[in-house]
Amino acid sequence: MKVAVLRETAPGEARVAATPETVKKFIALGATVAVEAGAGEGASIADAAFADAGASIGDRAATLSGAEIVLGVQGPEPEGLPRGAWVAAGLNPFGERARVDAYAAAGVEALAMEFMPRITRAQSMDILSSQSNLSGYKAVLDAAAEYGRAFPMMMTAAGTVSAARVFVMGVGVAGLQAIATARRLGAQVSATDVRAATKEQILSLGAKPIFVEAVKGIEGEGTGGYATEMSDEYKAAQAELVSSHIAKQDIVITTALIPGRPAPRLVSDAQVASMRPGSVIVDLAVEQGGNVEGAVAGEVVVRHGVKIVGHRNVPSRLAADASALFARNLFNFLSAFWDKAAGRPVLDAEIGDAIRLTKDGQVVNPRLTGAA
Repeated sequence: MKVAVLRETAPGEARVAATPETVKKFIALGATVAVEAGAGEGASIADAAFADAGASIGDRAATLSGAEIVLGVQGPEPEGLPRGAWVAAGLNPFGERARVDAYAAAGVEALAMEFMPRITRAQSMDILSSQSNLSGYKAVLDAAAEYGRAFPMMMTAAGTVSAARVFVMGVGVAGLQAIATARRLGAQVSATDVRAATKEQILSLGAKPIFVEAVKGIEGEGTGGYATEMSDEYKAAQAELVSSHIAKQDIVITTALIPGRPAPRLVSDAQVASMRPGSVIVDLAVEQGGNVEGAVAGEVVVRHGVKIVGHRNVPSRLAADASALFARNLFNFLSAFWDKAAGRPVLDAEIGDAIRLTKDGQVVNPRLTGAA
């Protein structure tokens, strides 16, 4: 069983799908590992480190030759992939449907790691959680870098500096880490979500929950741990609540996503205009259409004196740590299904059917075929 690790080709992608740690673990399972030259450069991993761990180093063609499993952070181009191989990566199935069709035509079995079900035994395989955790942390640091004032309250002989007021919208993995990071930096933090269960999580981190009380939101955690589309009545009540709160905030961090759909609009241009000049908004959903009106993917724009930060691929801005976590997610996934007798992983129906996009030349995932 040969495992191939490719160098990422997407613009701005600095992560890599394996580390020397996971290379050693794959070899311990009985696999051989080939790494494309330069694959780890963006994550500060030299080819020599992969070689010392037992991997062979070569060009793309040599790396793919005879490979039965191909690992990537983002989906590799179908050209040159061995027929019948597995491709395990973040494949963006909804945004890159044409590439999914190309995988089917190439005869590879594409496994979308972001479709990993949110179940207990798959937590260590969940790339969305591991990468979102880092995104939430980095969002606060990016906000601090753009904010022209201090985060903590400071009492000095020259007077007192007030603590920054940070409002986190969307309390999933990224939002929770953003709350925790902003609190560590000394900010006064509040947060909101449509899921009622997150109120206790917000309080447990020392932040103030801001919730619509008059209209019912989502009880519990929502489908698969994600929020779903809310009623027009709830949206109107939330907009009114947020408008009065957001005008008093120095920093807003938005994290709301709905799988397979454009990001919900949380902050309007009028709400941006209500914030004082010098305030900062970080939109972590900007690549899916954005939570903030006026946010531009890949840019920091200024509207009404407010900076709106729309960095692309935020986990890649912490490439070394993001790669380490992503690589462990991939190893945890494959090793959990490793069949010693077969010398390869054998997927079960619960997880295999959830993440498998293509097989035997066809697109088979119900979420893409409309059968879900």
